[in-house]
Amino acid sequence: MQVRGLERILGYVSATSLFAMMALTFADVIGRKYFGNSIVGSFEVTELLMLVLIFTALPLTSLRGEHVVFDLLDRSLSERARHWQKQIANLLTAGMLLGAAWLVFERATRTAEFGDNTAQLRIELAPFHFMVALMLVVAAAMHVYLIATTRPESASAELESA
Repeated sequence: MQVRGLERILGYVSATSLFAMMALTFADVIGRKYFGNSIVGSFEVTELLMLVLIFTALPLTSLRGEHVVFDLLDRSLSERARHWQKQIANLLTAGMLLGAAWLVFERATRTAEFGDNTAQLRIELAPFHFMVALMLVVAAAMHVYLIATTRPESASAELESA
């Protein structure tokens, strides 16, 4: 699958998750205000949708370079130094994301073994934990993709546009 296709899919999943949280919260508030009852389990569903939103948007944030960046020294560095700085940062970030994915995968395995679920609606948590581990791997892959596709001249073009 091409990166642009994956980007589109992750964008749709993120947007759908955000819309579902908004609709659920709206319905829950209306239910409490006008009917005296909230939607059972709405807090649990909102938490799980937030998990989906955050971790499907993470690879998109990585690909687009929209993380918080400290660029105080960038103007004083040469184009080549900025290029290598970006490459090393992407490599370190990919490594940390893979390490986090491994830890989350281990946690997901334990969650599946114990059959953990939410308190009210009894929704199994393991699939969500496995999804988080997968999205961390995808985000790491985005950083590896950036390492492979970033050229020194693109570093100066990005700096000038900022």
